[in-house]
Amino acid sequence: MRKITIYTDGACSGNPGPGGYGTILIYGEHRKEISGGEAQTTNNRMEIMAVIAGLETLNQPCNVTVYSDSRYVVDAVEKGWVNRWRQNNWMRNKKEPALNTDLWERMLELLATHTVTFHWVKGHAGNQENERCDKLAREAINTVSKEQT
Repeated sequence: MRKITIYTDGACSGNPGPGGYGTILIYGEHRKEISGGEAQTTNNRMEIMAVIAGLETLNQPCNVTVYSDSRYVVDAVEKGWVNRWRQNNWMRNKKEPALNTDLWERMLELLATHTVTFHWVKGHAGNQENERCDKLAREAINTVSKEQT
């Protein structure tokens, strides 16, 4: 299987508000940057979308390492929270529903296709790829915001 490295970041101007994500895929010497946004969203949704966008770009099963500055995303997958939420009919506990279930469903389908390991990186701490993803996400917010005016 191909070994792919994916860096991701999501951002929001207001929460909720206009949001964007940035994703960088690296395979050997090859590099691809993608981004997108929504007019009304949350930071967490954009963090999840950044991962989904990267994984959806892959056209065959791959061995993927994802770097994200979102504890929400990394912990939900690596600690098994998202699988538990799904098993409990998308409830975090007996009283609280899980959020962003539409995106988590998409991600879980992709995680079943690829072998994926998540790693948390500290945001805004000088990691060059994470900083670039943040810039892509912010540019996507600007694009979405301009489209609304």
